[in-house]
Amino acid sequence: MTNKDYNQATEQPAHVIVFGNEKGGSGKSTTAMHVAIALIRLGYKVGTIDLDARQGTLTRYMQNRWNFIEKHRQGIPSPTHMAIPQSSNEDSARKKEEERNFIDMALNELKIQCDFIVIDTPGTDNYLSRLGHSYADTLITPLNDSLIDIDVLARINAETYEIEKPSVYTIMVDEQNAEKVTRGGEPMHWIVLRNRLSHLNARNKEDVGTLLNKMSKMFGFELVPGFGERVIFRELFLKGLTLLDLKEEDGGLTVSQLAARQEVRQLICTIAPEKIRGYARPPMERKAV
Repeated sequence: MTNKDYNQATEQPAHVIVFGNEKGGSGKSTTAMHVAIALIRLGYKVGTIDLDARQGTLTRYMQNRWNFIEKHRQGIPSPTHMAIPQSSNEDSARKKEEERNFIDMALNELKIQCDFIVIDTPGTDNYLSRLGHSYADTLITPLNDSLIDIDVLARINAETYEIEKPSVYTIMVDEQNAEKVTRGGEPMHWIVLRNRLSHLNARNKEDVGTLLNKMSKMFGFELVPGFGERVIFRELFLKGLTLLDLKEEDGGLTVSQLAARQEVRQLICTIAPEKIRGYARPPMERKAV
């Protein structure tokens, strides 16, 4: 095996994975945390940034993790975490300048020490969220599998179910992708996750799938299955744990938990970190995710 087959402290800057969706409750922070921990367990150095410091879901998730480590004295791996608040400056131009400086400083610090940076953005449209999207090498949009929630991507005709036009979020993604290219970056890889997929072949599920497949061709995103609706995700949040940490607790995994862990693996395969940064370790040193 040559040095090209696995990553050894290259000078390549960190790959930025942004989680974005302007509708709340789509599972952004849960998915972001699972991706960050999965990458760490594969041997990569990972940093996380919470751009929604006011709501702070990812930051609270991390705090719960630190509390768990302190209470149980377990050395479970954690990323380097930063939370960036919105500027309180009342002048619009100064406010934008401060927020750009905040995120630039965080990215510059993490890019020299990490292989991947995972960014969680607010569930609303604001300047800080748009900035975050403009730095995405990979953009992941978790989406609840319903006709209501796919409205975040496009406007649908109520009678014909035809796609009439892209939504304001899709337009924003296109604009920030263009901004990134203008700065000399590569176009982002956009992934849309069908979260909370029903296990039943209901008519609604079929209609949503048909529309999303059409949108993926129109708007240029990759459509993949996401995470199912499972109580375990809410329970893990309170402990600061992910499905990838459960092996470090007593007791075996349920069938549902094993299926959920496989969903995480499928997402990591779609991101394909080994193609982006090379393998973090030689095969004999890798731990299964």
